[in-house]
Amino acid sequence: MKLRKWLTPWRVVMAVVVLIVVALVVRGHFRKPPPPAITTTAAARGDLEIDVLATGTIEAAKLVSVGAQATGEIKHLYVALGDKVKKGDPIAEIDSKQQDNDLQRASAVLQSARADLSSRKAALKQAELAVTRLRALVAIDAGSHTDLEAAEANVDSARAAVTVAESTIAQDALAEDTARVNVGYAHVVAPMDGTVVAIVTEQGQTVNSVQMSPTIIKLARLDMMTVKAQISEADVPRVKAGMPVYFTLLGDPDTRYETTLRAVEPGPTTLASDTGTTTTTSSSAATAVYYNGIFDVPNPQGKLRIAMTAQATIVLDKIKDALLIPSAALGAKGKDGRYTVRVVSEAAASAGAGVPQDRRVRIGLDNRVQAQVLDGLKAGERVVTSEAQAPGGAASAASGADGAK
Repeated sequence: MKLRKWLTPWRVVMAVVVLIVVALVVRGHFRKPPPPAITTTAAARGDLEIDVLATGTIEAAKLVSVGAQATGEIKHLYVALGDKVKKGDPIAEIDSKQQDNDLQRASAVLQSARADLSSRKAALKQAELAVTRLRALVAIDAGSHTDLEAAEANVDSARAAVTVAESTIAQDALAEDTARVNVGYAHVVAPMDGTVVAIVTEQGQTVNSVQMSPTIIKLARLDMMTVKAQISEADVPRVKAGMPVYFTLLGDPDTRYETTLRAVEPGPTTLASDTGTTTTTSSSAATAVYYNGIFDVPNPQGKLRIAMTAQATIVLDKIKDALLIPSAALGAKGKDGRYTVRVVSEAAASAGAGVPQDRRVRIGLDNRVQAQVLDGLKAGERVVTSEAQAPGGAASAASGADGAK
């Protein structure tokens, strides 16, 4: 009777609810966690490169500013932009009236000096004849010793005058030669074979070579181009002359130009603009430091132009037909130099199941994207590149590149 009185409907409902809650808690506590969700990639054969990337500017292998050493108006300009010229071809003609006048003046002075020398030599000859006569007279006691000494002094004076006249002629000859050279400067010719890449001074302009050496045109050899690529200070220790280089252009990324690194400049790119030690130190602390890597490339078709941007790749090392896996699959590195990777069988990976197994592998080249496997794996075996606990379960540690390499 007491039991029936206690078992009221609401107490029965409450008891059932409590039992259901307890059952759910117990089931959740002892239930197996869901398997982790993993991403795998098969080990496959391919080529691997270790590269240093650099951005450079294309320059002409040789660029010359053709200037004027004469002052005057440019009467004729014989070339146009883009013209190809040979060494010795005429470039410009400068009004040479002033230079011609200077040459005529110098020639007249030289002619006068030569005439003066002839006069001095005649005076010397007359003085020498006078000495000869007086010596003959003195020998027979018919002449004065005083007159002979005076005549001999006249000879010495005449000889000195001849020497002075000869020196004057030498100086005047140099002046005439300089004037003749200045006349030649009015005819500007090409110093080398090349292409006219810039016209700085137009026909009709007046150039003044006294204050500065004015540039008329810029001449460049475009059959060979030079690229200066900026290499960061972090990569410079790994780069050396003789390494393979290839680059592409911003406007033609599908064409690859291959060459060899010629040199790496010993000073940073900012060294030429630095004025002292203080500037260099403060500049280096505030900005990144780059060094120019220099390489040459033939340009027979003229596709490469001055000031183009080159996306360069310097190849430090490379290997062909290597067994490769993603670098993200590498785990911790052991004391023996081997890395831990997690491997899943191909059947289990395709079914989305399977428990990854740790495997110790030996790694060769690694460019931080792909790594070369020397042993410990076979082609086709799948390695875990990422691993995360499925929703609803406890989080598990991600594999990937969590170990120091």
